[in-house]
Order: sequence, then structure tokens, then C-alpha cells
Amino acid sequence: MKERLININLTNEVQPKSIEVNGADWIGYGDGEYKNNYPQYIIDLYNNSATNSAIINATASMIAGEDFIVEDSDNLEQYVALKKFLAAVNGTESAHELFVKLSFDLKLQGAYAINVIWSKDKTKIAELHHVPVEQVRIGVPNEDGKVPCYYLSTDWTQYRKKEYAPKHIAPFNMMDRSEGSQLLYSGLYSPAMELYHTPDYVASTNWIQIDNLTSDFHLNNITNGFSGSYFINFASGIPTREERVQIERQIAKKFTGSNNAGKFVLTFSDDANSKPEIIPIQVSDADKQYTVLNELCVQNIMIGHRVTSPMLLGVKTEGQLGGRNELLQAYELYMNSVVKPFQNQLLKTFKKLLAVNGVTIPLSIKDVKPLNSMFDADTLKEVLTQDEIREELGYAPLEVEEETVAEEQNLAEYTELDKFLTEFGEDEDLDNWELVDEDDAEGEHPDFDFEYNLEKLELANTGRAIPRAKSEQDGTDREGNLYRVRYYYNEDKGLKREKEGNSREFCKKMLAANKVYRKEDILRMGKMPVNKGWGAGGADTYSIWLYKGGGNCHHRWYRRIYVTKMGERPLNTDKVVSVAKARSAGFKPEPQKKSERSVAIAPKRRADKGFIRK
Repeated sequence: MKERLININLTNEVQPKSIEVNGADWIGYGDGEYKNNYPQYIIDLYNNSATNSAIINATASMIAGEDFIVEDSDNLEQYVALKKFLAAVNGTESAHELFVKLSFDLKLQGAYAINVIWSKDKTKIAELHHVPVEQVRIGVPNEDGKVPCYYLSTDWTQYRKKEYAPKHIAPFNMMDRSEGSQLLYSGLYSPAMELYHTPDYVASTNWIQIDNLTSDFHLNNITNGFSGSYFINFASGIPTREERVQIERQIAKKFTGSNNAGKFVLTFSDDANSKPEIIPIQVSDADKQYTVLNELCVQNIMIGHRVTSPMLLGVKTEGQLGGRNELLQAYELYMNSVVKPFQNQLLKTFKKLLAVNGVTIPLSIKDVKPLNSMFDADTLKEVLTQDEIREELGYAPLEVEEETVAEEQNLAEYTELDKFLTEFGEDEDLDNWELVDEDDAEGEHPDFDFEYNLEKLELANTGRAIPRAKSEQDGTDREGNLYRVRYYYNEDKGLKREKEGNSREFCKKMLAANKVYRKEDILRMGKMPVNKGWGAGGADTYSIWLYKGGGNCHHRWYRRIYVTKMGERPLNTDKVVSVAKARSAGFKPEPQKKSERSVAIAPKRRADKGFIRK
């Protein structure tokens, strides 16, 4: 029989299984093409499905939140220890940067791994490092069912090579600290899995793979536009195999590919009976089939991820958008049913590790805002008013903008602000005072007396008798005081302006004065009409300490701490300053005053953008 068909190739896709296979020294994870490499299968699904990756990215971002929230505590030692831990869990990362990576792993793989490094004396945890989950394999359990060790390899498909050989690491154990480096591996409960953890969306991996294969089909259909769509028959006899292969190559080279779309086929023949016949391959209702398939894929992937509303995660579907209340309800439902359990899983781990170091202060996550961080412009346009959109994006409402322009035109006359700048504030005196610390005043309680507490801490630490003199307005003659604390007004270095020179008159004059101020004078300024119209309901006075120049202001207060040059500088100045900083956020001054606790940051960074509602 003569060979007439050149090539027909049909493949059979089989989904790998998340099974545990007993190997030599470790338990394998996965079968088939992904034998002992199931985590890589999950990564491939993430990389090749737009819908799946969008859901995972958005959910992981929600799990990680904006930052940690530290609860109030009277235990100053624990508070300082927790702050140090959050600032740096290793040489390069903060605790939240580590938390972001763990959040992504937990959502993507259903598990996370942390390399715990003990201190030299094995009394505390010195460092924490992220370990990618796909690198972890679990050692064969002992007779008691306990895991004796873990194995790490950067490429399990080549683990026999020397550079990828698995490395042994001990499991995390608070009681057995003989190994200085240990691995904490944890994750979601997974039915039928004894050691490993599977993703929460594992039931929808078939649909994610279909989404991937569908996109491959369309890409190949465009790239190879001619082949697979037509039968070409030459009615002039059957050439040799070599001739048939040559004809196939010539046709493919000349007519296939997206760049050849629209070209025509030119043939020559002796008569009508010997002309080539080109027969298109018709697929009935192909457009409808792929439309339905795409809808089924998106729907089932969403179900697998337990998504309450596609719009929450940046996936737009027809007819899905509801009103603002519906979106907020969907956000709240998704946060409570999906995101919070992930967060709680990770927070329990962090709290356990902190407890080893003797820190038990409550810790939580500051959730991301749903509107300006997760919804696109089309969504916001349909559910918010124009002024609400401007406020969410960081712009002042239009009506306020117009009033401000009119107001600033009248500031050419001598104002209350000019009067304050003339009477209060002082030039920096570096001849008699040495600057020992400079920092932003973020988190400092309005009623916290920094100078008094610095001197109080110094007295307690050194036993030195330091008389407490009354703070005078000019601040030039303080021979009895060891410390001086002043504040200055400046741009928030972390914020960017769309246009330079767009500050209000209040901010321009404050910057031009180039003075430093006592906190008591800043608080006094809040009782003067120095920046009219920016208070609650358009009032002329408000807290300048908290709200600075008003809505969307880019400025903040910075704290400068000086020590006198008239006497011996104490050896523990840096320690005293850092302890006072730790107290300033939640400390209640003596005598105690009832005062709303607020954070002194640039209004642009506040949730209300500095617009005082009530």
C-alpha cells in the first residue's frame, strides 16, 4: 500500500496527580511527566493561564496587606523588640517583605517554608529566610511518624547532578535547637495528603490547563494559519516520498504563518483535470464552541478559587459589575471567607516564632483598600461620583479646588500665618546644641512631651540630677536641660508630585520660613486661623500637627533631637533616644489626658487624604 498521508499527530493530555510516592531518602511529590515535581506543574499553570495568574496575584496581595499593625502595649521592652523584628528579619528583608513572599507561596502552592536561624547561644531566633516551596521535599518519616529532616534542591529534575544535589536540613523544633539552621514547613490542610499540602484550587487545575491549551491552540492557529485548515490534492499522479516532502516544505514556507495571511495561491496545469484541488476543512460553529469554552473556563477557575466577584481580582466579565454596595459586599465576603483564613495561618506562624523570642504583643495585618487599589477606572466611574473618584485618586474635589484658588488670591495681605511665623519658631542653634537624631514624627502622640521623657529616661539610666526648666518660647537659654526637641516642616520624601510648585500658600510660607518649632507652638497654631477653610465643615481652625496643610498635602513634621554642648554628653544618648521613640506612639503623658490617638503623617498618605469630615 502506498503511503498517502504525510503527518497526522493527535496527542492525549493527562493531568499529573498530587500524590506522595515513597522514594529513597525522601517522599516524592507528583507523578507522570511531573514525577516528584508537582509544585512545578502548579507554577506552569500559573505562568500559562492569564485568569489563574490574575486571581493568584490579587489574592496574594490581599493576604499580605499593606503592613503589620502592632497593638498598644505597656511592655516597652517587648515593643522595642517587636519593632526591631519587623524592621529586619534578616540582612536584606523586613518582616513584611518576607510575609509578602510567604503569602504568594501559600496561595499558589498551598504551603510555605521558612528557614529559621538560631542565635549562637541558641536562646533566640536570629534570622528568618524565605525558602521557595518547590525546592522542598520531605524526608521519609520515622517509626513514630515524625519527619526527621527535609531536603532542598533548586532543580529536582536534575537532582542527580552535583550542583543540584539535595541538601539536608533539620525540621524546626523549639525544644531541640542543636541544629543552628532549621526549616519550618506548613500550609493548608489537604485531604488524602499525609505530608504535603495542595492549593485550595486544586479541583480546578483541569480547567486552568484547558485555558492554557486553548491559548496555545489560537496561537498555533495564527502562526500556522494555512496548515490544518485545508486539504491540498494534486491530481497529477503520486510523486516519490522525497518529492512529497519537498512539496510540503515549499507550501509551508510560502503560505503558512501570520505574516502570509491574505496571500493568493498561483498554480499552472496542462488541463482542468490536472489542477490542484484545495479543500478547506470546515469546523461547524467553531466560533461559538470557543466562546462557550472560554466562558466555562473562566467560570470554573473562579469557582475553584472561591471568587465572589471577578471584578475584585481584576477579571472583567460581561454583566458582572454591580453598584458600589454590591462590590463592597463582595470584597467583604471574599476577605472573610478566603483571605482572612490565609492571613490567620501565616500570623499564627509569626506569633509562634515571636513567642520564642519572648514577644507576645498582638500583631495583625493592615488590609488593602478595595477601591483605589483593586478596581479599574471603568469600575470606579460607574459606582462613584466625580468628586469621590478624585478623592480616591488623591485629588481634591473640584469645588474645594475653586474655593482654594479664590482664597489664595486674598493671601497677599498680612495673615494670621504671617503673624505666627513672625512671633514663633526659631533658627536652628548648632553653635550650642549638637544634633544627635533626626526622624519623621510619624506615630508620635500629639500630647507626648518628648523633652520631658528624654530627661526622665536619662535620669533613670544615669542617676544624674537634671533640673526640669520651663520651656520658653525663644528656646535660647536652657542651661539646666540636657536635651532639646524641635520639629520642622518639610516635604514627604516618599511622595511624588505630578506638577512641581503646586503647593498651597500655607505650605510655601512654612517652607520659606525655614524655622524649627516646639510642639506646644505647633499645637497653638491649630487654634489660630492660619489656613482658613480646611477644618471640619470648612472651619478656619484645625490640628496643624495632624493635618498640616489640609487635604492631599504632601508635607509632614520631622523631629530633631539635640544635646547641649555645655556639658558632658552621656554615653547612652542613642539608647535613651530610641526608647523615647518607642514610647511616643502609645504613651500616655503625665498627667493623663483624654486625646484622640492619631498618626502625624502627610495627609496625602492618610486614609481620608487629610479631608476632615467631622
